Amino acid sequence: MTPDDIRARIRAALPDAEVSVTDTTGGGDHFDATVISSAFAGKGPVERHRLVYAALSEVIVGPSAPIHALALTTATPEEYQRK
Repeated sequence: MTPDDIRARIRAALPDAEVSVTDTTGGGDHFDATVISSAFAGKGPVERHRLVYAALSEVIVGPSAPIHALALTTATPEEYQRK
């Protein structure tokens, strides 16, 4: 699993998303992702994470899943600009 693979899966589920993914250990199984999407408007952190996890369900669920850890930061475009 590469950062590009993860980015593509998230973008397929959230087409307007700006996605940044980093492999935090170099082993291809621990990642840090920032996802900025208008789809997050009006949603809390848990709902936002569920949207992202749904896009990655095939590669994040189960003992043989290639992603073992994913740290997420989510924001709407407006929230991101305020930072």
